[in-house]
Amino acid sequence: MYEYIYGTLAELNPAEAIIEAGGIGYKILISLGTFSEIEHCGGKPVKLYLYHIVREDDEALYGFAGKEERALFSLLISVSGVGPGTARMMLSSMSSEELQNAIVGQDVRKIKAIKGIGTKTAERIILELKDKIVKGEGRPAVAIGPSNANRDEAFNALILLGFSKPNVEKALEMVLRNDPGCSLENLIKNSLKIL
Repeated sequence: MYEYIYGTLAELNPAEAIIEAGGIGYKILISLGTFSEIEHCGGKPVKLYLYHIVREDDEALYGFAGKEERALFSLLISVSGVGPGTARMMLSSMSSEELQNAIVGQDVRKIKAIKGIGTKTAERIILELKDKIVKGEGRPAVAIGPSNANRDEAFNALILLGFSKPNVEKALEMVLRNDPGCSLENLIKNSLKIL
């Protein structure tokens, strides 16, 4: 129903923002990631992408600094047992990219380390969202990297060489952050230097 809100940041704390637009103050629930993006905008115009949730006895606006974080929130709450509060906690505990990488990398341990997430819920999140994230469903076409095929091949090659999944994820993330368009060969070589 609502795409975004653009207005003056009137109040802010790590869990919510009050944005004044058109003479009305809107209470918007946010993640820590969004908080860190807008915390220096007090009294200035700010734009948040919205997700509106209406229930029988409650109505809430969730705000995100970017469309990708909002799309990931939407995917998370589609999983049985994951409500908006849990999804916001997950996005507060990890960046969107880290969370996507944990899901695609099937890192149950990393996901269940988030407060309120147990082993079964972590496994369900991975099972239901892994393919959707890889395919880019329900989110902007900004996947885990510009070349998912190269990333996936490099990931599998490094796992076959005996490195652990979490270490491989970190190494690939570091290499792709510095050189998003690198070839498969360079991706593997540079990751091996880190590992």
